[in-house]
Amino acid sequence: MSETATASGDAPKLANLVRSGDAQAEAIAITPFVFQANDISNAYLVTTSAGDVMINTGFMDNVERNKALLQPHRTGPLAFIVLTQSHADHFGGVPEFLEEGTQVIGGPGFVEANADMMGMQSYFGPRSGKLWGSTLKRGGTPKAPPMITPDILVDRKLTLELGERTFEIIHTPEGETVDGLTVWLPRERIAFTGNLFGPVWLSMPFLCTLRGDKPRSVRQYLKSLEKVRDLGAEIVVTGHGDAIYGADKIRADLDRMHAAVSYVRDYTIEGMKAGKDVHQLMREFAWPEGVAIGEFHGKASWAVKTIWEEYSGWFHYEDGTTELYGVPRSSVDADLVELAGGADKLAQRAQAKLDGGQPLEALHLVAIALGAEPGNQASLRVKKTASEALLAASGGSNLSETMWLRSEIAEVEAKLAG
Repeated sequence: MSETATASGDAPKLANLVRSGDAQAEAIAITPFVFQANDISNAYLVTTSAGDVMINTGFMDNVERNKALLQPHRTGPLAFIVLTQSHADHFGGVPEFLEEGTQVIGGPGFVEANADMMGMQSYFGPRSGKLWGSTLKRGGTPKAPPMITPDILVDRKLTLELGERTFEIIHTPEGETVDGLTVWLPRERIAFTGNLFGPVWLSMPFLCTLRGDKPRSVRQYLKSLEKVRDLGAEIVVTGHGDAIYGADKIRADLDRMHAAVSYVRDYTIEGMKAGKDVHQLMREFAWPEGVAIGEFHGKASWAVKTIWEEYSGWFHYEDGTTELYGVPRSSVDADLVELAGGADKLAQRAQAKLDGGQPLEALHLVAIALGAEPGNQASLRVKKTASEALLAASGGSNLSETMWLRSEIAEVEAKLAG
């Protein structure tokens, strides 16, 4: 049974998917020689007659559990650990899995990408905590990610022979990181794709996360998808959920993902050429019949914004001259509040917008009010109600959107209670 997404929303809840290892009692046998430990991103053991290979190790918080799940299936020394990307949910358990002689393999740019992420934790950490804190529930003293320097860095492709198995390690960037790798077993026709296709199969890639990260190129994503599609895999093992089986199904699913992402790219570029601005394109986006894929982590409308900036850059002409300088629009919040007759007046207008079914316009207004008077109770109440309206309208199908809105509601509730 594979974890697949459909446009109708019948997808596994992503929050449950990343916590699925909590209740796991034994490793999942994908084949008699491939075993899966569920984690935020799963850890996989591949056995051979000459030693074992790990493909990712899971998160540092869960390494003891992952080792215990996989230990009964170990058949020899651990020859290699292959890291399909430079995020901690893939490499967090490396120090505990390492044995004498184990070589760690990473993709091109792994060291630099990891250094950027680790070195900017004072920036990324609080942003990740806002989104994921209530989902991952790490407690007060979470473990820090280890510093990992791979022994081998793949350029474009690396072939390894171990026992009866061949491992082709292929650079497939931009699913989540520039250093992304796919591990291909050509004899067995198994592809380990890591998070190239996101946390849920058959869903929209997250080309720029809400947490913040280097934007992912839609061009490179499609090229990487094509590389995997051309392999003709009979089993695809992703970073989350169950494996996907059947060459025909895998080919059809990859064709569908390619068509959907290509549609979003082409829609954006054609809109740019027609003179539409990015906000108009985001508002007007709609899937044509038969093209939609799931939007459970990334969203098509968000991809429009990232693709726009991939092709055009950060300066949107419609935003005008002030975008060229370091003085934000919020610098005049106090002036606007004074002219409006106070924050309460803006809150009243925001409430009217909300009552008229315009929660986003309401949030624009209370952002101005709160920019001048952060503790204004009337504005905070409208912000809470507008955020709740957006959460209800979202249907809870996209985890990132849901986590953001819930965190906004919780922050407002704390301010109102204080």
